Amino acid sequence: MDLVLRELLEYIVDSMPSSVTGSSLTKGELIIGVQRESLIQVLKFLRDDVNCQFKMLIDICGVDYPDRDQRFEVVYNLLSLSHNNRIRVKVAVAEDVAVPSATVVFSCANWWEREAWDLYGIPFSDHPDLRRILTDYGFEGHPLRKDFPLTGYVEVRYDDARKRVVYEPVKLTQEFRSFDFLSPWEGTPTLLPGDEKATNAGKGTA
Repeated sequence: MDLVLRELLEYIVDSMPSSVTGSSLTKGELIIGVQRESLIQVLKFLRDDVNCQFKMLIDICGVDYPDRDQRFEVVYNLLSLSHNNRIRVKVAVAEDVAVPSATVVFSCANWWEREAWDLYGIPFSDHPDLRRILTDYGFEGHPLRKDFPLTGYVEVRYDDARKRVVYEPVKLTQEFRSFDFLSPWEGTPTLLPGDEKATNAGKGTA
């Protein structure tokens, strides 16, 4: 099976040598990196080529690498039902640089691109309706970015006196803590309660 997948991977790379930036075969799944400008061309090839037939877009997700020049990766997971294969397409993109919308190839990309914009702030050019989809109206920031504060910026509660939902700045009851997971108070002990019974079970008693 791996030999067949490897031959398919070589076929894909050889068909679009200037578009593919890298490739690998991991756990029975094909992975390719592509140029941002070539994304639509690559997706159309993977969907329409008779040897590929990746006609189903399973999902789109973002990954945040704050230390990289190209901070984000947009990942497209495709499935070929006819060949029973999967492929993962990755596009690296800098912050505030738009990725071509995949809605022209897969209409289902609409909501997943909205989710990536909402949670990571990754813009998609030529998207028909790029607006937030999971967070509330007026939400500040993008909550899955690694520099987004864990507490957020505002808290939401129902005010019984005003009979409506209100937004207020976050007020912490204690300062942020620096967790030391090597501490026995904060880390998981290597020997959990009851484990000593299993250790002593194999030992005979005199």
